[in-house]
Amino acid sequence: MLSRRAWLTGAAVGAVAMPWVAQAQGFPRDRVTIITSLPAGSSVDVTTRIVAEKLSQMWRQPIVVDNRGGANGLIACELVARARPDGLTLLATSAMTHAANPALYDKLPYDPVNDFVPVLRVGMSPFILMSSKALPPTSLLELVAFLKKEPGRHHFGAGSLPSRIASEMFRQQAGVDIVHVGYKGNQQAFPDLTEGRISLMTVDVVGAKPLVDRDAVRALAVTYATRYPTVPSVPTSAEAGMAGFELTTWSGLYAPRATPTEIVERIARDAAAAIDAPDVRARLDALGGGPRELALTDAFGRFTRSEIDRWGKIIRSAGLKVE
Repeated sequence: MLSRRAWLTGAAVGAVAMPWVAQAQGFPRDRVTIITSLPAGSSVDVTTRIVAEKLSQMWRQPIVVDNRGGANGLIACELVARARPDGLTLLATSAMTHAANPALYDKLPYDPVNDFVPVLRVGMSPFILMSSKALPPTSLLELVAFLKKEPGRHHFGAGSLPSRIASEMFRQQAGVDIVHVGYKGNQQAFPDLTEGRISLMTVDVVGAKPLVDRDAVRALAVTYATRYPTVPSVPTSAEAGMAGFELTTWSGLYAPRATPTEIVERIARDAAAAIDAPDVRARLDALGGGPRELALTDAFGRFTRSEIDRWGKIIRSAGLKVE
């Protein structure tokens, strides 16, 4: 397979032979709005703003990032799904809206596959399973054995649906009886975890890293195939004895259905180049996100469809629903 850099270089060299590139060279001729499905300050919001700033310089056009958080991203998705398909309105979102929501809701105001054109998967982040140091187990397998001896007596916290789903995946695969405790956000649950009022949490790497760095919890496994570079001391789920306990949350850009292919390709190519710029890489690395693992257009579309199946199986098995 071609590397991302080779792909970008090849695309640029091949531009002369592609008539659609000439059509896209004038894009964008007006302000671009990127609607985010998460609130200001979220990892998706911060990443989007960093990339948008670079794209604005490249395109010499203003880019507005419009936060439309709430309702698990339904508001933002519906707005972009109904927007004019000219490339000037884009959606920056996460696995929540395009992988989890189809199973969480009986009816959505948007179709995650047919109402959007996939542009670019920006990043991926696995989860870290953390237990309280108030518990005696010091490894994942010890924790599973401990929980099985005391069914229904221990609690896992979750302040976001992705964290809840990741913990439900652990519960299913480990075959343990643990009770969910909900919080307004993961940050609100952390004091209860560190002080032993709840037994475990499964949180994305960016959110969990501060607790891991200060050794406030036991980081038992990362839900990834290989050790994650920003938390190299945390074993993979397979290394910890639970092969298959792998799940990543992710973020990406989508355009409204019927956006011309040449415009989508232009946005994907330029956004990938913006993310690959040294100054942008440095800012993103400072957030602790790890590898970017970009996927463009068709590859991102195939990934989205596979993630709908993957997250859907976990959600349906856990019996999760949003009214």
